[in-house]
Amino acid sequence: MTAAPDPTTNVAVELAQLRGEINTGLEAIKGTLGILVERTSRTDADVRQLRTDMETELQKLRDDELRTLKAEVEALKQGRWPLTQIGALTAVAAVVAAIIALFLH
Repeated sequence: MTAAPDPTTNVAVELAQLRGEINTGLEAIKGTLGILVERTSRTDADVRQLRTDMETELQKLRDDELRTLKAEVEALKQGRWPLTQIGALTAVAAVVAAIIALFLH
């Protein structure tokens, strides 16, 4: 006759198997979390580098645009009329015309 299996032995064996499965599952979760942390760190570093590169490029664009605007302003300054000199010449001409008109009259 075979002896009936002891129920406490079966429970102990089942608990040991369950404990092993839980430990295996927790180790898998830890590994996955480690990978996610590493990816997040890499992504953060990439974003910081991208931001630095973008700010550098934007500064270059701003500097180029500022140089262009300064050149345009200088060109406009060169092409403007000397209004003060023209006004002075007009005033002198008016005085001369008035004096001539006074003597001719």
